[in-house]
Amino acid sequence: MLSKQPFARRIVIAFTLMTLVVSGIFSLGIVGIVHSIERHLVSEELNREMNLVLHDVGQGLPPRLDSSTRFFATTSSESRIPELFSETPPGFAEVVDGEDAFYVYTREIRDQRYLLVQEQHEFEAREQALFDVVLAGFLLSVAGAWLLGRLMARKVMAPVTRLAQQVQHRDQLHPVAPPLAAEYSDDEIGHLASAFDSALGELQLSLERERLFTSDVSHELRTPLMIVATSCELLEAVSLPPRERDLVARIGRAAEEMGDLVQTFLTLVRMRPEEVSLGGEASLASVAAEQGERWGTPMRDKGLQFEFLEEGNDGACYNRTFLRTVMSNLLRNALHYTDSGTVRLVLQKGGFRVEDTGLGIPLDQQDRIFEPFVRGERARGEGLGLGLSLVRRVCAHQGWTISVSDLLPRGSCFLVVLDHAP
Repeated sequence: MLSKQPFARRIVIAFTLMTLVVSGIFSLGIVGIVHSIERHLVSEELNREMNLVLHDVGQGLPPRLDSSTRFFATTSSESRIPELFSETPPGFAEVVDGEDAFYVYTREIRDQRYLLVQEQHEFEAREQALFDVVLAGFLLSVAGAWLLGRLMARKVMAPVTRLAQQVQHRDQLHPVAPPLAAEYSDDEIGHLASAFDSALGELQLSLERERLFTSDVSHELRTPLMIVATSCELLEAVSLPPRERDLVARIGRAAEEMGDLVQTFLTLVRMRPEEVSLGGEASLASVAAEQGERWGTPMRDKGLQFEFLEEGNDGACYNRTFLRTVMSNLLRNALHYTDSGTVRLVLQKGGFRVEDTGLGIPLDQQDRIFEPFVRGERARGEGLGLGLSLVRRVCAHQGWTISVSDLLPRGSCFLVVLDHAP
């Protein structure tokens, strides 16, 4: 889970954990050393006092003791050893009796036991004060590590954040944009900036090649398309048999559709969607009426029933070329994949649906059909599987959304939700 945290937070966490471990080990070491020294010093002190006491007792003198130390011996009827200390081994020991604690020093001489017992209250107070200081130092070191970690993380991440903002900026793809590496030191951040300069340079070249290719292709295609469209207009003015007139109309529709595709591809390769607005603006109803008339005839010729329904009124205006491209591709798709039944173009407020009673789309393929060159197991027509990919690309360019679902008992429904902003 730590690897999923932001990098700056990981620096703070790592810095704090490191200080927590080091300070914890250091504090435990202090406590252990203090406890060990305490036992050693008290043992040495009680050993010296025992020597003095035994010397006094040997001289027939009362033992010299401070107020916190008591003397017990098996040889004295007045200072008999209490039952609490009767089993202490020779040497230094600590005995706890409820809330009371004692240091006990025992010495055995010719089957006689001599004990010095000292209360621990004074030592415990000093020890507790030391432990409080150690705990306070531990907590302060952790808090200081957290604050220092935040400051260090902010300082370390500042050039990374700046570099990320520069890379995300649109102007960085401009041909005259200055290189990023020149602003950074020759360190890891500078090397990362150099790598971004190299990647952005390759991307600029790729985009420039795509723009030049698309511009050249669109320019070269416009002339023959204009000739085809003009020829169709001239042929429509001539008296022709119905079959030939239908063929001329079909050629004209294909030329118009190709012109829309040329304009669509030209717009899509631009760096900014707002730089170009080819085709003007149109309402959803007007484009739908045009496409319904355009695709209704071939659908009826195939024996399908075509329905044009309006479930809601949408008064917004949209890019005519893009809207025609999306709607035309979806209607063509419905025509190819519907053998019998009905195709519906349904308008609603803020979007439209294209419904058919065709073959349907398996659930596991509904996401993949929008990928380039994916046609599915039930492919129809001679296309390459780019129509729905183009539709999704146009929708993403305009801020629209497209989704597909199944219809019962069979068929598919493509729903396009449009952005009302012009």
